[in-house]
Formats: sequence, structure tokens, C-alpha cells
Amino acid sequence: MSKKHKSSGKGVYKRLFSYFKPYKGRLIFAILFVLLSTVCYSLAPLFMGNATNSLAIIFTGGNGGEAVKSFIMFLALMGCAYLMNAVLSYIATWLIVGVTENTIFDLRKSIDAKLSRLPLNYYDTNSYGDILSRVTNDVDTVSSSLQQSIYQVLNAIFTIVIIMSIMFSISGILTVIGLAVVPVALYIASKIAGKSQKEFNKQQEKTGNLNGYVEEYYSGHNVVTVFGKEEDVIDEFEQTNDELFEASQKGQFLAGTLTPIMQNMTNLGYALVSIAGAFMAIAGGLSIGMIQSFTQYLRQFSQPLTQVMQITNIIQATGSAAARIFEFLDEEEEVKDTENPQFPSTLKGAVDFDHIKFGYLPHQTLIHDLYITIGAGEKTAIVGPTGAGKTTLVNLIMRFYDVKGGSIKIDGIDIRDMERSRLREIFGMVLQDTWLYNGTIRENIRYGKLDATDEEVEAAAKKARADAFIKTLPGGYDFVLQEGASNIAQGQRQLITIARAMLNNPPILILDEATSSVDTRTEVLIQEAMAAMMKGKTSFVIAHRLSTIKDSDNILYMQDGDILEVGNHETLMAKNGLYAKLYNSQFADSNE
Repeated sequence: MSKKHKSSGKGVYKRLFSYFKPYKGRLIFAILFVLLSTVCYSLAPLFMGNATNSLAIIFTGGNGGEAVKSFIMFLALMGCAYLMNAVLSYIATWLIVGVTENTIFDLRKSIDAKLSRLPLNYYDTNSYGDILSRVTNDVDTVSSSLQQSIYQVLNAIFTIVIIMSIMFSISGILTVIGLAVVPVALYIASKIAGKSQKEFNKQQEKTGNLNGYVEEYYSGHNVVTVFGKEEDVIDEFEQTNDELFEASQKGQFLAGTLTPIMQNMTNLGYALVSIAGAFMAIAGGLSIGMIQSFTQYLRQFSQPLTQVMQITNIIQATGSAAARIFEFLDEEEEVKDTENPQFPSTLKGAVDFDHIKFGYLPHQTLIHDLYITIGAGEKTAIVGPTGAGKTTLVNLIMRFYDVKGGSIKIDGIDIRDMERSRLREIFGMVLQDTWLYNGTIRENIRYGKLDATDEEVEAAAKKARADAFIKTLPGGYDFVLQEGASNIAQGQRQLITIARAMLNNPPILILDEATSSVDTRTEVLIQEAMAAMMKGKTSFVIAHRLSTIKDSDNILYMQDGDILEVGNHETLMAKNGLYAKLYNSQFADSNE
């Protein structure tokens, strides 16, 4: 991550449970039902002990009639206790599931909102796979963990308190004997839990690394295959997978030892109580039924402790996943919009670069002092060698990044004084890397204007020279594009993105290498479409094929972040400078 925000374990859980606040009323009811169900469950052994005492009276020749009635009554009470426990547990579980699902829903909303507030730099410096892991795997881990652990933890706490109270009421001596081993078991468990937590943290981190690796190499599998690097990729995957396996194995093993440790320690206490109880029964200090109840309570007392130990690994995984989520939510966001935003009363599209300075890193300046004014409706081409700052300039216009000095103004208003949403509404972009989603062609074009009619969609496609090929596809405009639009050609994807921009009909256009990866015939179609789209609009065109920008009103030759030459094609060719050399180098072969 670009910026780490480490939180303590307590801080993570406290912050996680702050998401429960809107549903605290329902959660209180859930806790009440868990308490009532635990009380019912805890009374059952006491009823069983009394039933046993009644049975003992019957077999020892006591008041048989009263003993039988008492025996039946206690059995009935025990049955009712178990029945009420089942009903109340069902209601408590239903309430808890509702609370956790609403909580996770809110958490996902927070993450979704955060994604839109993060600066472009965050996506440039972090693996998509790791980001995806945080917003999917980690959230799913928290969701499943909360559903499993909340009821069990509440039930365990109430069971321990209630049963301990009943045990002391039956026999304080047996209670001290039975629970003497518990502090030792808890001390050992706490030491193991601390070590396993570190491994669970590593597990979540390695999961993110593995997702990032898979996403990166899956998207580039064609290149991997061409260069014959399959074995290297597999080796690297196995290394990353082994690291995840090692962290997971250690964490799960350490957490898994907690249960047998707790069980063996409580079994030792159980054995000691059985011996002491036998002597007390012989001495007449305690009835057989109460000893039976006590031993069952001791067994029940060990169950919640064991249960807590069993879900410790789940709780630890929850903490690790929640920490990664909150680390993501704490990432530095874009600078907030100004409190009193401005916007041109009449939008013309004039753009003024007023001595701007910019660098992606504090110690690195890419653009030193760039100043130029682009008139409304002018076509401006930006050319220059790789790394000159062409795309950076476009990113600054869109406020994907903010300048470090100077200002960029549209129709006289600093873009930092505008709301980002309104600013970006006035732009239309056609990029080299097309983005189309899994849906119909009609839906993808309509993405430029969500309330557009079918007639408007088709009109935009005709202007973009896309209508002809669309009608040849099965279903025409209702043809479903696969993920990445892999079932149509690159040039066809480009025409659809141009149609989408045309439908939006923005006053300012940005075309970034829109024809760099298509054939000559398709390029002609795209050039025609873009010419129609740019008519009367301010446009910025980044191009390596200089033949496509000869008709531009302005040509900016950039190098190392600065504009070294400005003019139209004829002026710059007559100057015989850097632009002329670049242009002539592209057509050297054809001139020979």
C-alpha cells in the first residue's frame, strides 16, 4: 500500500463494531434472546439432578407417589427448557444474521464510496489484485466470521457466568477444584493465540499478493506464452503459493492446538471433581442428583471455553481482514472540492495553462513551467517522445492529479475551484485502451448518457461509423459483448467508444492514441468519426502517427515535461526543428 495505517487489535475490533451502531436496537434484542436461551439451557441439568433425586427416593422406598410426581414434573421442566432454548436460539440467530448482513452491507458501501474518492495515484501504485482482495476476500472473511462468532461468543460468555453461579450455589469446594486448571489453560491459550495472530496477518497479506500475481499474469497470458515464460510464471506462482501455504498452515495449526489443550485441562478438572464428589456423596454432604448436575455443569462449563478456543482462529482471521480493510479506508483521498465551487456561466472550452508545475513524487518535477492558451473550439495535438509528459498533461486537465504550482483554467476559472464531477462532465475521452463491459452494445454506448433513447444511441453510432458493422452482428445493437469485448475486433471496440463519446456530446474532447492499434482502413473510419465529433469543440489529441494531426490548429511538441515548440504543421515544418525531425523520421522510408 502507498501508505500504511497500523492499528492495534483492540482498535480494529472497536472500529469494526462501530458499524453496528445503526442496528444496536436489534442487536440488544439478539443479546437478550441469547441470554434467555442460555438460561433455559443452563437450568436443564438442575432439573435433571432433581429428577435423579426423585428417582432415588422412589428406589429407596420413600414417599413414592410424591416422588413420581416430582420426577415427572422435573422431566417436563427439563424438556420445556430445551424446547425454549431451541426457539430462543433460532430467534437470536435470525436477529444476529440480520445485523451482520446489514453491517457488511454498510461496510461495502463505505468501500465503494472510498474507491471513488481515491486519487489516480493510488491505482497507479497498488496492485489491482491486492485491491480486489481487500474489497472482496477480506470483506467476505469479516462477513462469515461475524455470523459464526457473534452468537458463539455471546453464548459462551452467558454460559460461563450462569453456570459458574449455579456451580457455586451447589458446592463452592467442587467449583474451586473443577476450575483450578482453567487459569493455566487460558494462560497457555493466550500465548499460542498471540503467535497464531501474526501468522493470520501474514495469511491475509499473502492472499492479497497471490491475487495480485494471478490478476497480473492472467491479463498478460498471451505475452507470457509468446515469450515462453510459462515455467517461470508457474515457479513464481508456486513460490507465492508456498508462502501463503506456510503462513496458513502455521496459523491454523497454532489455533488448532487451543481446543485439545483446553479439553485436556478441563478433563483433568472433571476427574478431580468426580473423585471429590464421590467422597462428599459418601459422607452425605451432597446428594447424588446434585453431584450429577454439578458434573454436567462442569462439562457444560468447558464447552464454551473450548468453543471460544475453536473460534479464536476465526476471530483472528477477522481481525487481520478488518485491519486490511481499514488500512484501505484510511488511504489518503483526493483533495476535497472547494466549499464555494464555481463554473463558467457560458461554457466555451478555452483552456489556459498558467505556468504549471507538476511531479508525481515530491522530489521529482516532471513539468517545470508550462504555459499556453488554447482557444475555444481549437484542435490541439500533443506530440513528443515517450515520457515527455503528454498523458500527464491530460491527467492534469481532468484533475486526476493536481498541479504543484500555477493553475489550469477553463474559460477563466481555475479547475480547482470547480466540483470534480461537473468538471469531468464537460470532457469526453477516447483512449487507446478501450473499456467496454459485459453487456449489449446498446448498453455500452448508452454509458455516455444513461437517459439516452434508442434512437439517440443509434444516431451516435452512425456518426461514429459504427452502425454498419453493428448491424452485421447477431442481434445488432443487442449483441452481448463478452468481458473485455473480446468477441469483437479492436477497431470495432474503438468505434463503439467513439460512439459513446459522441452520445455524451461534451464541449471538450481528449483523444489519447485512439488509432495506434488499428489497421489503416479502420483508421480512416475512426479519423472520419473523430473529425465529425471534434467539429466545433475544443480537442486535445495525443498521437504518434503525425499524419493524423496535420490539420490541427496547434501542435505542442513536448519533451521532459516542457513545451519546446508550438505552432501549426506548416509553421513547425518551416522551422525545421524538433517536430520537423520527428515528422520526417516517420516518413523517411516513403521518401526514399
